[in-house]
Amino acid sequence: MDKKNYIPVKYLIGYLIIIALFISVVWFLYAENKHFANTQKENVLESSTILKVSNLLTEINKTENLARVAIQSNKASNFKKYLDKSSALYITIDSLKRHLPSQNQIILLDSVKVLLTKKTKNIEKLKSIKNRTEGETAVTNAIVDLTKMEASLRKLEIKDFVKHPSQMGSYQRDVLNKYISYLNQNIPDDSSNTLTKKATDSILMVSKKLLNEVKIKTEQKKQLMSNEENALSKNELLISKQLQKVLTVIETEIIKNSTESYLDREKSLGKTNQIVTTAAIIGLLLALLFLIIILNDFSKSQLYKKQLEAANANTQKILSSREQLIATVSHDLKTPLSTIIGYTELLTNTPLNNKQQHFVENVKGSSNYIAQLVQDLLDFTQIEAGKIAVEKVSFSLPKIIGEVAESISSVYQSKSIELTLNISPELQQNIIGDPFRLRQIITNVIGNSFKFTEKGFIKIEASINSSLKTITILVEDSGIGIAEQSQQLIFEEFTQANEHIEKEYGGTGLGLTISKKIAHILGGDLSLSSELGKGTTIKIEMPLFFDEAVSMKNASLSTYLPTQVKVVVIDDDVNLLKLTAEVLKQNQFVPIPFTLATDALDWIANNSFDCILTDIQMPIMDGFSFVQELKKRANTNYKNQAVIAITGKNDLDLDGYRKRGFTTVIHKPYSPTTLIQIVEAIVNREEVAHAANVIEPKMPHETYTLDNIKAFLPNEKESLIEVIQSFMDSTADNLKTLEQAIILGNQAESKNSAHKMNPMFKQIRAHEISVILDQLELKDNSLAEITSLFETVKPKIMTLFELLKKEIN
Repeated sequence: MDKKNYIPVKYLIGYLIIIALFISVVWFLYAENKHFANTQKENVLESSTILKVSNLLTEINKTENLARVAIQSNKASNFKKYLDKSSALYITIDSLKRHLPSQNQIILLDSVKVLLTKKTKNIEKLKSIKNRTEGETAVTNAIVDLTKMEASLRKLEIKDFVKHPSQMGSYQRDVLNKYISYLNQNIPDDSSNTLTKKATDSILMVSKKLLNEVKIKTEQKKQLMSNEENALSKNELLISKQLQKVLTVIETEIIKNSTESYLDREKSLGKTNQIVTTAAIIGLLLALLFLIIILNDFSKSQLYKKQLEAANANTQKILSSREQLIATVSHDLKTPLSTIIGYTELLTNTPLNNKQQHFVENVKGSSNYIAQLVQDLLDFTQIEAGKIAVEKVSFSLPKIIGEVAESISSVYQSKSIELTLNISPELQQNIIGDPFRLRQIITNVIGNSFKFTEKGFIKIEASINSSLKTITILVEDSGIGIAEQSQQLIFEEFTQANEHIEKEYGGTGLGLTISKKIAHILGGDLSLSSELGKGTTIKIEMPLFFDEAVSMKNASLSTYLPTQVKVVVIDDDVNLLKLTAEVLKQNQFVPIPFTLATDALDWIANNSFDCILTDIQMPIMDGFSFVQELKKRANTNYKNQAVIAITGKNDLDLDGYRKRGFTTVIHKPYSPTTLIQIVEAIVNREEVAHAANVIEPKMPHETYTLDNIKAFLPNEKESLIEVIQSFMDSTADNLKTLEQAIILGNQAESKNSAHKMNPMFKQIRAHEISVILDQLELKDNSLAEITSLFETVKPKIMTLFELLKKEIN
């Protein structure tokens, strides 16, 4: 198992310990919290019960007071209040019973009810005794009233003797009623009563005697009732004490339970605090442990990081060395290869017998193969390093496809292959892209189709997908095909579909790899579908951008140009200056050529013109200084006319040049069509659709081409010869100047000489020489490096001169 794909065991154990600790603490806290909540609930209930018991005690005390008032006052209303209060107490007791957890407490409450019932009955008995005592008082009062009777007597009633007859004892009430009946029988009704005073006295005496007898008997009973009342009073006190005792027991028990509950809660809180404290200590220890582990791992990580950075730096150094090695080897290979190819071309045009011709053809084929291999290695290195520059220029896709197909098919004429081209009419209009890179992709794809097809057909189709705004190029062949399991392998570098292909067909395994990577860089894609033994179809997709400013059907100059359009042309390269002036003349412009920018400024001060074409890197005054001076001068004919920059550098984009005061820029090498289109657009005050342009690149196996020069000088062989001869003469002079600058160690002069030579080599697409001159011109090389580059480029130039002399003679 890869260590990067799993968690280290120590971290896993640590996480498990933390999770276990967390779960344990949560569980204990939950249990304790639940227990605490229950005890808290019980405490609330107990507090409520204590309050209710206290209220019950208070109510019982109030009932006791009402009982005393009822006994002392002996009033029915007070006794009724006592009875109502007692009934309310029964309800309160029944309600309290539902909140008592103990059965013993419930039994005690029931005994309270029993005691209250006894108390009520006791009070009723006391009240009855009280009423009897009032009967005795009534008899005494009757005797007093009889004594006071004088004069006439009327019919008497019991109310005349007793205020509350109903409260008398039955015996006293019967005796009093008999007495009153007797009196009423013997009292005369009116004044005519004939009863004698003696008789009346006799009645009164008898009455007093009877009442005294009643009083004596009543006093005897009073003593008995007093004893009974004392017993009832004692019983009342006993009942009250029992009530207080019972309620105190209940309250004490509840308070005890509440205290125990409180202590239980305190214990639970203490246990919770203990758990939290223990967990915190364990957590702190774990944190310290993890901190130590993390710090240890961090130190290891830093060590690994440093080791990784060192390894990465070493890898980058190795890759850079590899890139430099490949570039150096490829460069060093190109030098003798160029010589070999050049002399092979010369040998081809000399009288040779068949055997010699065969040898020369083999040397030429091998040289071209090695040159292609070197080019592939350089391209692959540049792609890996991200140094591939993408250009966006106008070009003809059908022209590129046709040229590549024709060139490659001529190499494989011995094979019975039918080549078919089917290009959509919509693609006859120029498109915008990188023609060199697209040509490179198409060359690799079509070359593979011819290589792996012995007989049959090759179909090349190009069409437009309007909805996706893409160009689709299909290259279908009836070749050997590719097995499904090998189809992805062929896009890997230095890889073939199988080991037999390299032995039978050769190749490096870089062609499709480079093509696919370049397709991605261009914003497209490259894919394939294949069946072993039946053939392969490769699909190239690229983004579609039409060049609306250029029509393939009419690329000639507009007929609406103003007459006598004067174009100031400034270039220190005499050959390019002549070519530019010649193409302007052929298209009805009036060129005003200068090799020095200072001379051009002096001429502009006194003459009118329509636009300016100026090189950027020139002696004495460069293009940037020229524009600044042009706009600074007051006494001049410059009225904001367009200034077009011409340069071989790619260090600034169009916006950069515009910020420096230029209207647009043309990159070297450039075609006559590009030059005329831009000048025409500017003179006609039209928008410059694509200012920067390059000519379509040559095939990789070509040493140079005069197509671009011929485009400047169509059907003018003498002018072409003159330009080529002038180019060779000036280059020979510049080589001498460069060699002298190297001897003197003058690096500035060596750069200047390389700059003067480079534009024409770019125009004729002598890329091998142009690349070396770029290194001499643009890089800050040491004297040894400059010497090495000079020794490399000089034989290449001499070889090229031999080829040029042969071509123009």
